[in-house]
Amino acid sequence: MYRTRRTQLLGAAATTVVVLSSHGKITAAQEVPKTATMPPVVVQQDRKSQAPKKADKKKIQSFAPSNADFENAEQAPPQSSPPDGQPASETAGVGAKGLAVPLTTTRLSGQAIQSQRPNTSDTAQLLTQVPGVSVYSSGGISSLPAINGLNGDRVKVLVNGMVISPACTNQMNPPLSYIDPSQVARADVIAGVTPVSKGGDSLAGTINVESRPPEFADLGEGVRTSGSISAFYRSNGDGIATSAHAEAATQNISLGYTGAWAKADDYARGDDGPIVRSTLYQAYNHALSVGIKNGADLFTFQGVYASVPYQGFVNQRMDMVDNDAWLFNARYLTHFDWGTLDFRAYYHQTKHRMDMLADKSGAMPMSVDGTDAGYSVKAEIPMTTVDVLRIGNEFHRQTLNDWWPPVAGMDPMMGPDTFVDINHGTRQRLGTFAEWEHRWDRAWSTLIGVRNDMVWMNTGDVTGYSSMYADDAAAFNARNHARTDANFDVTALTRYEPSANETYEIGYARKTRSPNLYERYAWSTGAMAADMIGWYGDANGYVGNLDLKPEIGNTVSFTAGWHDSARRTWEIKVTPYYTYVRDYIDANFLESQSGMDMGGMDAMDMSSSEFVTLQFANHAAQLYGVNVSGSLNLWESPVYGQFGISGIIGYVNGENLDTGDTLYHMMPLNAQLTLNHRLGNWSNAVQLTMVSTKDDVNELRHEPTTPGYALVDLRSSYQLQNVRFDFGITNLFDKLYYPPLGGVDWADYAAAGADGLISPVPGQGRSFNAGVTVTF
Repeated sequence: MYRTRRTQLLGAAATTVVVLSSHGKITAAQEVPKTATMPPVVVQQDRKSQAPKKADKKKIQSFAPSNADFENAEQAPPQSSPPDGQPASETAGVGAKGLAVPLTTTRLSGQAIQSQRPNTSDTAQLLTQVPGVSVYSSGGISSLPAINGLNGDRVKVLVNGMVISPACTNQMNPPLSYIDPSQVARADVIAGVTPVSKGGDSLAGTINVESRPPEFADLGEGVRTSGSISAFYRSNGDGIATSAHAEAATQNISLGYTGAWAKADDYARGDDGPIVRSTLYQAYNHALSVGIKNGADLFTFQGVYASVPYQGFVNQRMDMVDNDAWLFNARYLTHFDWGTLDFRAYYHQTKHRMDMLADKSGAMPMSVDGTDAGYSVKAEIPMTTVDVLRIGNEFHRQTLNDWWPPVAGMDPMMGPDTFVDINHGTRQRLGTFAEWEHRWDRAWSTLIGVRNDMVWMNTGDVTGYSSMYADDAAAFNARNHARTDANFDVTALTRYEPSANETYEIGYARKTRSPNLYERYAWSTGAMAADMIGWYGDANGYVGNLDLKPEIGNTVSFTAGWHDSARRTWEIKVTPYYTYVRDYIDANFLESQSGMDMGGMDAMDMSSSEFVTLQFANHAAQLYGVNVSGSLNLWESPVYGQFGISGIIGYVNGENLDTGDTLYHMMPLNAQLTLNHRLGNWSNAVQLTMVSTKDDVNELRHEPTTPGYALVDLRSSYQLQNVRFDFGITNLFDKLYYPPLGGVDWADYAAAGADGLISPVPGQGRSFNAGVTVTF
């Protein structure tokens, strides 16, 4: 059912407009004796890396009033390969310092990303190193991140500043599937309380992924050329991944290309077990960028072509058989006498096709065309030496057409007409915010922000395959589909830094999210049609609800951080949190699928008594938990190198307060412990991942329980001049395990005749991974 093809090196010239200027001369605020502030967590960075270059001094100032201003070069995240390009001070936009970067922020860059590239082509999997982040299993490159138990659209995900809406009933093409790990220069994750300048139309937090900015030649250098080529092999599933980067630049002009290709067959489960069906994939990604710098101004644009010829989904009834997308983004960043201006604009178009790959029998073509277009403009204005004002406006427009062509010989269940699921659906959001940050003295600083997001949604009339669906279609078409939501957010943060060894932060956020197009407008109650809706991996069916209200989350969190004064030897951070969500979008029971119902007629029998049809509905819910992270340098020797240890611990509990049921896909108690070693150009790590038993499950969806497990991963790398060699083993002891958020193994269940009980999805068994990267 799928096709493989070799894609031409397609690139699109998009636009990114960036104008930069550096920091100004020292102000009175900068002359205050500094008190160390705890920076965002920087995961697995090379402490011996060179500090970023200092920015050239210009006449323009750009600073935030927190003591974060006083961080020196050593406190900035050191970069390894791939580099971030321009120094952080030159590419930082609005909200790059102070309380706009809460203590719950984690930055992945450099070695933290490079070390994971041999293991995965799924960018979302990189985030498993971040406290508070868990990942819903999905396709091989389409995992869905969750933050503090809140998943899906509740997480704000930005890719180079773009809001990318999944164009699929199952969210098979989430935002992070459009950027390969090799193209990620850094990923910033805010878990929990998020400033209004960095989050709207979301509850959980913000994930901001950026590719490398353009680099330019130094004065008198002439033309600078650089590039890299990488290749990786993963034994489990015969996975192959390649990537390339090339750039040529003068002092004022930069041209760049990045490309990636990845392919894998079905992987094998642990304990020398059989393959896990519908876990294969193939993906291409090509990006072109152009940069023009004139003095302090930098003009760039970028365009991306991303193609997935096929991708299996073990926990869904359908698979992806094609996904072609074009993405264009533009940015303009500049510093004026009055402050900093950051402007972005973007456009995204996806053509998505679903059907069933060879592992699943049958046929059911489904087509989705979706677009995103929008802009954001933000300004940061230092009002005094201790006050800064951030204001902004952003707009996002999503369009969606979702239709299912008829299947020959399947009248009247799947023909003779086209099933129209979403007819010219639109979702438009206009957001405006204002945020004030104030430093009261050397120890105390505060931030307060307010935000309004207006959301307008609409869709046209629908129709089913045949008259079997007429009642549902008529009921939906008889109602007004237009909806308007007026959403208001508030964020307040207070940071206290009594000494160079401790930092405390308390925060409150009221966040609001409006329903997505499928939550409001999926209309058929027939089991077959309802089963096509849902991104939960539970094989149940979902029906939309025109009467849904926006979710309103109220979160309180407290972060305590302790560290040595230089932040080089040890640190530990603890963040407990509590979230109450009014009108949480959960689901209500409609009917059991003991017989698969086609629009009100028992047209075919299917032994699926454990599956149910649900309708999205508002409920009250609460979530609470704690995230712990820390690191310690154990020992350093000129002969044996440097040894260190780092770790994270996470726990979350969620409950539907109306029904008493556990919220779906709550990650049980888990921990990750990594022993790191570095000797010269040789780096090594042993990682232990521990997950406890998941027996507190969602009864409504028949969520399966999973046993606890422990996995050991090994990785090693060696840098030989311009060549880097990577080696690793994941799941060293070939443990058979079941990820708690993996969903149900529909592919295996269907292959066995769809009879009996369905099992959770097994995790990947042992894999020997190797890679080589050549830079020039």
